[in-house]
Amino acid sequence: MAETTSINDVISIGQEGDVALICIDNPPVNATGQAVRQGLLDAMAQIGTSAKVIAIYCAGRTFVAGADIKEFGKTPLPPSLPDVLNQIEDSEIPVISVIHGTALGGGLELALATHARVAIEGAKIGLPEVLLGLLPGAGGTQRLPRLSGLPFSLDVILSGRQVPAKEALEKGAVDRVMSGEPRDVALAAAQDVLAGKLSTRKTKNLTADYDAKVIEETLAGVKKKNPHLISPVKCVEAVAACNKPLEEGLKVERQCFIDCMQTPQRAGLIHAFFGERAVSNIPEAKGDTRPLDKIGVIGGGTMGSGITTSCLMAGIPVRLIEVAQEGLDRGVATITKNLDGAVSRGKMSAEKRDAALAMLEPSLAMEDLADVDLVIEAVFEKMEIKKEIFGKLDTICKKGAILASNTSYLDVNKIAEMTSRPEDVLGLHFFSPAHVMRLLEIVQGAKTAPDVLATGFALAKRLKKVGVLAQVCDGFIGNRILGHYSKVNAFLVLDGASPQQVDDALERFGLAMGPHKVGDLAGLDIGYMNRQRMKEEGLDPNARYGGDVADRIAEKGWYGRKTGKGYYLYDAGRPVPNPEVETIIDEVRAEKGITPQSFTDEEIVDRYMTAMISEAARVVEDGTAKRPVDVDMVFLFGYGFPRFRGGPLHYADTIGAEELVRRIEAYAKEDPNYWQVPELLRKMAADGTTFADLNKEG
Repeated sequence: MAETTSINDVISIGQEGDVALICIDNPPVNATGQAVRQGLLDAMAQIGTSAKVIAIYCAGRTFVAGADIKEFGKTPLPPSLPDVLNQIEDSEIPVISVIHGTALGGGLELALATHARVAIEGAKIGLPEVLLGLLPGAGGTQRLPRLSGLPFSLDVILSGRQVPAKEALEKGAVDRVMSGEPRDVALAAAQDVLAGKLSTRKTKNLTADYDAKVIEETLAGVKKKNPHLISPVKCVEAVAACNKPLEEGLKVERQCFIDCMQTPQRAGLIHAFFGERAVSNIPEAKGDTRPLDKIGVIGGGTMGSGITTSCLMAGIPVRLIEVAQEGLDRGVATITKNLDGAVSRGKMSAEKRDAALAMLEPSLAMEDLADVDLVIEAVFEKMEIKKEIFGKLDTICKKGAILASNTSYLDVNKIAEMTSRPEDVLGLHFFSPAHVMRLLEIVQGAKTAPDVLATGFALAKRLKKVGVLAQVCDGFIGNRILGHYSKVNAFLVLDGASPQQVDDALERFGLAMGPHKVGDLAGLDIGYMNRQRMKEEGLDPNARYGGDVADRIAEKGWYGRKTGKGYYLYDAGRPVPNPEVETIIDEVRAEKGITPQSFTDEEIVDRYMTAMISEAARVVEDGTAKRPVDVDMVFLFGYGFPRFRGGPLHYADTIGAEELVRRIEAYAKEDPNYWQVPELLRKMAADGTTFADLNKEG
């Protein structure tokens, strides 16, 4: 093997005869940081004319997998990636790239700028910039269409998906698929270039198979599918320039990239990207964990079946417990249906589905939980029932087994008191449907042991969920905030807005679904039961927002989608406003002596979001959530908050604390009991700080 020469800390070169090998070694993902960019130029210059072929490959587990996250938000140092790639493409000596692991973003753009691409079996390629509110800014929108055509390129760029090597080969994005170690493949492929067995060409010299109709239809499609988002539109505009000479197309791409960089959406999506990783980057999520070799789930209803499905898909055996054979059969049928759905969506193979079902052990005997490592109780949201179950589990489960409650609101400490081992108890609040929704609130009880808490985060990771730490209070993070701002829905409806207007305004703001549609989807009986519980416990003294309209709808047996009737009717397959709800609203207004007023969509959004932000600030203030970013991730992954807005507290920073205080004080003139300025928000308004500052401190 020829001796290698270090260009800098991350780039080295070696030469075997007429083949020069450039190795990128910038762990963990060989990101295109400044040292990599400069090193590539220096390596090309040092090789000069001493070789007849140059092969670029990477050390470690992957090819270049994107930009250097350390440079995010900073002014990039020269040379720029587009300049580096243009120089590589202009090389008179053929340059090939060898892809293993993943070639993502700038990594794929590097490969596209070389004169041939070889993928090692198992490799994947992708351009995920749209997921960050951006677009490929180093030639991806111009070079990929020249190699692979418009339909494939638009699909890859607009979806951000990772394309397997076989598909990439079929579409012309790579020229060959081989097996072996990256350096060995790089040398062999380069030698094939010398032997005329692997052809090379400059991508810029190719002509894209351009179709204006494809561009037009795709642009209309993205505007319809994501009317709020800017970057998909800019992606299409950039790709549309691929019929120009490369230099002109790159100028269009650069301007589209700059347009995206200057939008608040880019900041929101990048906040979401980093936030997803930040929530588990806390001391509580680290350290020793307990085994998760077998899990018990109590309850075969919607939640229990979803939790079981999620565990089985992650390869964890589950013992499912129900009290009656009918319920057990129904649960097994639901789990089977869930797994069949995963197969039909391409999430798992039929063989893996069969293997997952083989790991399911249905039982009517709670005693069968004696050997499991973790029990997740997922029964009716009644404290008495949960206390009874945990009392039994205390006598049945082995020493060291973790006892978890999938409660949405209830006091985990009171549940833990029913056992002789409160240190083994925690809350694991899954969101429905549990096998689809990615949020998992991990609720720390007063006596929860550190390794139990760390195991909760380990479970979230294994289930591919976003685990967020929460402290005990009524509703934890998400439902506590929801319980507060949902009262604004009642306020708006009683004072003059219709449920449909509220939903429409908030959907135009970017929510996946308006709050009344969400209520219908979740089941209006759930909110009704919780309001009754709160009234019994004296937790909801504000009768003005006590859910009068929602209670009367539920008392008629209209629970939403499950009964075909709620705020909306569902006979037509799509929600249509229920005219009888309007009658109920009029009756309640008359009883309370309310004269309806009109609201603009902007006023609806302002009140709704200000209420959400107010309670979210209090949740951070009293420590229920560790940091503002934890609140943001709860709402992005559990409540359909628009990802491009980053979360409620990231969005709050775009409004500013001073303006939020002004709004709350103005609304307080109508209802001083409900509208109260959180002390944290008042302090931020006074000293000019932001929730982003609190995240940095955290």
